[in-house]
Amino acid sequence: MTSRERVLAAIEHREPDRVPVDLGGMRSTGIMAIAYNRLREYLGWEAGNTKVYDVIQQLAQPDDDALDFWQADVVDMGRAFLTADTEWKDWTLPDGSPGQLPAYINLKPRDGGWVCEHADGTIIGRMPKGVQYVSQCHWPMADLEEPWDLKRVPEWMGKVTWAAMPTAPYHKPLTPEHLNDIRQTARQLCETTDKAIMIAFGGNFLEWGQFLRRIDNFLMDVAASPGQVAALLDRLLELHISNAEKILPAINGSVQIIQLGDDLGSQSGAQISPDTFRKLFKPRLKALIAHVKTLADIKIFLHSCGSVEELLPDLIDAGVEILNPVQTNCSRMAAAHLKKEYGKDICFWGGGCETQGVLQHDTPAEVREQVRERLAIFRPGGGFVFTQIHNILASVPPQNVVAMVEAVNEYR
Repeated sequence: MTSRERVLAAIEHREPDRVPVDLGGMRSTGIMAIAYNRLREYLGWEAGNTKVYDVIQQLAQPDDDALDFWQADVVDMGRAFLTADTEWKDWTLPDGSPGQLPAYINLKPRDGGWVCEHADGTIIGRMPKGVQYVSQCHWPMADLEEPWDLKRVPEWMGKVTWAAMPTAPYHKPLTPEHLNDIRQTARQLCETTDKAIMIAFGGNFLEWGQFLRRIDNFLMDVAASPGQVAALLDRLLELHISNAEKILPAINGSVQIIQLGDDLGSQSGAQISPDTFRKLFKPRLKALIAHVKTLADIKIFLHSCGSVEELLPDLIDAGVEILNPVQTNCSRMAAAHLKKEYGKDICFWGGGCETQGVLQHDTPAEVREQVRERLAIFRPGGGFVFTQIHNILASVPPQNVVAMVEAVNEYR
């Protein structure tokens, strides 16, 4: 099987020749740049200019030698952009090691750290000295009284870090010229790799409410002002559909997977009740997925952190085909339980090694053992793509990363 055939077989619950593996196919299956530099040094690989393609999470764009080491079967379509040296600029990572940022990213030094400023001077993100992430510090709708002027939602979205510091191919507006470039680049990538290709999209609903209103405000809004929340979600759906109608015709036939995201869970359970999800969020998610399916022959990937087990029947009904990061250390998310109850209906993309615990703190032997156990649980019947749970953190020892990769390629 080719990598692409292997991934599609797994998604379609056909057991492939071996379990597919992902490193950096999207922004929650990668490796932080600090950890990536340490890994390259540990393995004696040639030092390079580590490209920090996701500035907020400080994620490295894996080089070809890393993808080969992982025997990875998936790539992010965004890596086919920003291929010229002039499209990157030198930067120093929080631990002092070298890296590069996309040239279009405008972080400014402030108080020993960094800030992201909107064009009007509003500081919307901060990365204080010694901190390894850019954190949101401005919520454009936080102080607004109801009713909200929903015509201004696109303006307010532009003052949130996730929109202000995008990754490729969204580093430029979706003009006809850029869409044509996306079409050509996607086609060329599809023709020159046998790996499955994933494109980021987002399509968030709960998270955008939290990004705009702040999490405390928005969760209270959900309970106290469901009508106003519904109006905001309808506006978001309108914007998501508009973007889908631009991007999907350009990639149809070249890209196999589209990544949606909405962190619905916490460590102990869903952030909102199943009843609230069904009333407010599921109808919009289902409508978005249905519309995406009319625009392209593409698989639906949902990134949703935390404990989402109680929402899984509704997510599956809404059209979600792939779940990531499969946070098995959360309540009701045990690997064997998920595989038994939902393994025929959804593909688990993650859950291969627990980043919060085992991968970060345990021995290489314990890492190998967890990888072996997870493969034994998730592999039968397909429906599984191996990756660790969320990104490999800066604090993960390189020897544990190597143990994970070697184990998956031994037992996959």
